[in-house]
Amino acid sequence: MMNWRIILPVVILIFAVFAGGIILKQSKEITVQTKSGNMKLTSSTFAHNQSIPSKYTCDGANTNPPLTIFDVPTNAKSLVLIMDDPDAPAGTWVHWTIWNIDPNTKEIAENNVPQGAIQGKTSFGKPGYGGPCPPSGTHRYFFKLYALDTDLSLSPQSSVTDLEKEMSGHILDKTDLIGLYSRQ
Repeated sequence: MMNWRIILPVVILIFAVFAGGIILKQSKEITVQTKSGNMKLTSSTFAHNQSIPSKYTCDGANTNPPLTIFDVPTNAKSLVLIMDDPDAPAGTWVHWTIWNIDPNTKEIAENNVPQGAIQGKTSFGKPGYGGPCPPSGTHRYFFKLYALDTDLSLSPQSSVTDLEKEMSGHILDKTDLIGLYSRQ
């Protein structure tokens, strides 16, 4: 006959160590996935989680809004910007990808691409900015800025999947700016 007074505490201890390891592992993974430093991205035309002016959408001039970059890590070799809409009916819609932005860049001007930076293929099927154009309702547009420890060797025909694959293991910091838009 088993002595449950001895076995039960051992089983509980083993379970606690195992469960604790899983929780620790999950916690560590979450920390890595959401790690963010001091870098910031803002726009002079809309605040975080506020409406993007129609000028920067398919209902207006369809040009990129001005963006201001702060506190890039000093060891960054390049910056990447990805703008996407996770609320699109067919899945995340990529509106703009741009990489090899000089890490000393303080602003991406309206309707402009920083010198030397490369724009990649979007969900519109071509490189360049494509403004918000939701079919219905209010959508969120994420302007995600990454600081990398390297430059990337990708052609302008590269997709966001290609870009994210090349960025993997090279991200020093990440920040985002979210704008909202709905067609009236």
